[in-house]
Amino acid sequence: MAKTKTLFYCTQCGNETPKWQGKCSACGAWNTIVEQPAGESRKRGGVFLDGGRSTCRPRAMAEVEAADELRFNTGMNELDRVLGGGAVKGSLVLVGGAPGIGKSTLMLQICDHLCRFAKVLYVSGEESERQIKLRAQRLGIGSEGLYLFSETNLDNVVSAVQEDRPDILIVDSIQTIYNGESTSSPGSVAQVKECTMALMHLAKGMGVTIFVVGHINKEGSLAGPKVLEHMVDCVLHFEGEEHNTHRILRAAKNRFGATNEIGVFEMGDQGLLEVPNPSEALLSGRPEHTPGSCVSCVMEGVRPVLAEIQALLSPSAYGNSRRSSNGFDYNRAMMMLAVLEKRGGLALSNCDFYVNVIGGLTLDEPAADLALIVALASSFRDKPVPFDLAAIGEVGLTGELRAVQAMNQRLSEVRRLGFTKCLVPARNSGKLVVPEGLSLIRVCNIREAVAVLI
Repeated sequence: MAKTKTLFYCTQCGNETPKWQGKCSACGAWNTIVEQPAGESRKRGGVFLDGGRSTCRPRAMAEVEAADELRFNTGMNELDRVLGGGAVKGSLVLVGGAPGIGKSTLMLQICDHLCRFAKVLYVSGEESERQIKLRAQRLGIGSEGLYLFSETNLDNVVSAVQEDRPDILIVDSIQTIYNGESTSSPGSVAQVKECTMALMHLAKGMGVTIFVVGHINKEGSLAGPKVLEHMVDCVLHFEGEEHNTHRILRAAKNRFGATNEIGVFEMGDQGLLEVPNPSEALLSGRPEHTPGSCVSCVMEGVRPVLAEIQALLSPSAYGNSRRSSNGFDYNRAMMMLAVLEKRGGLALSNCDFYVNVIGGLTLDEPAADLALIVALASSFRDKPVPFDLAAIGEVGLTGELRAVQAMNQRLSEVRRLGFTKCLVPARNSGKLVVPEGLSLIRVCNIREAVAVLI
């Protein structure tokens, strides 16, 4: 009996090596090399499927038509916002998230709107057609124009698309689809790579808009090779905390729009509900007259969002102080702690340090620095920050406050949510338009900010 030939793949970048090694020579990741049978992959020729007619001759740029992308609404404004104004015809969108986060629910809910003007084919490799229909009935989704197909074989999926010619294809999930001509198991690096490539040919060659659902691994990244994210047009991450009903959809890659937009949903009994005003939802239940809490305004794309930053400082009972940060960049939080101790005059080295951003948001904008400084000082001195005050500003290593962009939009959102005071840097780039009823407290450094408030 002939010995089965195997190859070794990197699960991060898809690089192939003839033997196992601890570190990938292509991306430098450790312990990511896995062994897979080296079955011959099907030759698809590298040309787009176009009804049997392929275009393999180079064309001059002047001959290529460059009309505006044909977009259509998905029925959910939050999803359209993240996609850049709607889904693009002939695009390949990858939606990833943790198990049970609501990926399949999101895909099934948009079918209710898409079926009104398009033919939708929903391919599921995890559920039977009966299960999908029962879930659709529970969500109140109509069945006109929606076709279900419970299949995991790639050849059958491609044949169904070529015969039925749907306008929109949803594949749930890519880890369950397999190519019969490859000896690798479904969900392996080779299978995911080949199946995604075939779906990309369908999208570009036939003009079918394809939504692909993907799982994530234990590290929190999309399962499969990293090249999977390079092949698709848009990568969406569906995030949320286990004990929180809010879900956040953000774009990690988008060839047709910006990547800094977010969409906010709430998981309810009737599926996912859009949250058009995330600031109000994230600030609900905020405690009054409690030390260690401060509100800041960050920009998520063109949308200003208010976020509550909580900090807790307590004397350390051991020799080494504990540091923890949830939702705020750990390294930047440590830098703010050092700046507050050195420039603000507060002895924080012997205190345990905990930071949390309410609502599952992840803040990576420097505009939230000042709010963290105020929350830390409030917790250290055990004095609450005024409930109607927000803080916006970037903090430097010398303790100075720097201006941030889009300050007028931030101030308008702060006032709209009922705040009457806002702590801002003394120097601002551009002319500020202060909303009526909002008073600005201008400070030059963190020492002044702490002295004014606490």
